[in-house]
Amino acid sequence: MIMIQDAFSGFTVDDVEAAREFYGTTLGLSVEDAPGAGGLTVRLPSGQGVLLYPTEAHEPARYTVLNLVVDDIDRAVEELNSAGVVTKIYSGEESYGTDERGINRGSATGTGPDIAWFRDPAGNVLSVLVA
Repeated sequence: MIMIQDAFSGFTVDDVEAAREFYGTTLGLSVEDAPGAGGLTVRLPSGQGVLLYPTEAHEPARYTVLNLVVDDIDRAVEELNSAGVVTKIYSGEESYGTDERGINRGSATGTGPDIAWFRDPAGNVLSVLVA
């Protein structure tokens, strides 16, 4: 068996400076340059890093690449919306039970956490949720 010392995740972006502004200013996370990758390391509250790296072949992830745990889903959605972030990204048959603000209140139905999805400037899907 291999001896794994650590692990980290990463995903692509199409504009490193837009990602720096979004993850650092809009989301309030610590952002560092990632030498060698030409991208960024986003530091999560746990201290773990997520690598964001540029590629000309970037295609936005259609699945959730990063879940951000919050205490209050309503306040988090309000703050995101105030910053210009759209949290109602699913509708119709693919609404995932979200309300007019994009919140799926899974805790009320016993189907999961309260969660809202949104996109970063590169189009990748992220979420805020109450764990």
